[in-house]
Amino acid sequence: MSEWQEYKLGDLVTFQRGHDLPREEMKNGIYPVAGSNSIIGYHNKFTSDFPGITIGRSGNIGNPQFHKTKFWAHNTTLYVKEFKCVDPSFFFYLLKTLDFSQLNSGSAVPSLNRNFIHPFKVKVPSSLPTQSAIAEILSSLDDKIELNNKINQELENLAQTLFKRWFIDFEFPNENGEPYKSSGGEMVESELGEIPKGWEVSEIGLVAKLGAGGDKPSRISEVQTQEFNIPIYSNGISQDGLYGYTDEAKIFEESVTISARGTIGFVCLRTTPFVPIVRLISVIADEKFLSTKFLYMWLKNQSIVGNGTTQQQLTVPDFKSSKITIPQLSVVNAFSKQMDLIVETINFNKKDIQELTNLRDTLLPKLISGELEVNNINF
Repeated sequence: MSEWQEYKLGDLVTFQRGHDLPREEMKNGIYPVAGSNSIIGYHNKFTSDFPGITIGRSGNIGNPQFHKTKFWAHNTTLYVKEFKCVDPSFFFYLLKTLDFSQLNSGSAVPSLNRNFIHPFKVKVPSSLPTQSAIAEILSSLDDKIELNNKINQELENLAQTLFKRWFIDFEFPNENGEPYKSSGGEMVESELGEIPKGWEVSEIGLVAKLGAGGDKPSRISEVQTQEFNIPIYSNGISQDGLYGYTDEAKIFEESVTISARGTIGFVCLRTTPFVPIVRLISVIADEKFLSTKFLYMWLKNQSIVGNGTTQQQLTVPDFKSSKITIPQLSVVNAFSKQMDLIVETINFNKKDIQELTNLRDTLLPKLISGELEVNNINF
């Protein structure tokens, strides 16, 4: 720790308030516009070169973002105008460990003033190579997480392309391995439009078991442990609606969940035992008619809306009567066989992402504070 010294943030960098850019004035371009929490659009001009860092100035204060390309810093952010004696990547990870809420200068809307940040005191290595070595460890984990996320997105796109070709364009392989519709496959009219001969239209409630999520379990852990290893899911997009963990599952079959309030219509495939709680509908396919993976892709391609005047919500009785196309079972099973490998790879990557995230979050405060030395890290 002898090389770690106390600095003011203003000794390390110069923060600058972001620049006004109303949404209606954004032009089509390649430069991301950094808002207080995420990228909010793109523009044909930039305010900052790369690498760059922004933190939320208004609303979501203090949230850091690292930019690997030129970007426009929106006026809801503060951005680093100048790096003085600090590695940019190290400084980004340092910001992730700092709590700026005590510096809130706003009233109704939280706000962060750069003049309050510059005097903020931190301890960092005076050696740039040490800073870079710490940042390299953490960024390598983030790079692996980002790669896995990209692979999963490509796999999701592949599944979507396959589903569209088979069940929207009706170009699934016929008995000769040829595309059905373009090879002259017979089509018939249905209440959902033209469908291949031999297919049917039914209500979801007749080909699947639906249930509403229940109350939260009495025994809950925020993190997964050996005892609490059953995920609890509610509505929401973040982490596919993960709420926590418990010790006893309610649903054991492969199934689909649909957010019933808030983010109505957000669809997830669940392949391991879990507990659904309020604001979530679970759907388990009757395999005499279809597979859960087909049902998952079908629901992802539907516009699912709720009802209600004061607060929109989706209810099991209403959703049961929704119409669904039922292909011949041989086609469904052939599709599901191809989906199995895609889903297996996605789930493997998700597990890897979670393990890498846990490792990064464990190492981050220890490396940034100097509690753990770089030469003690091996992975």
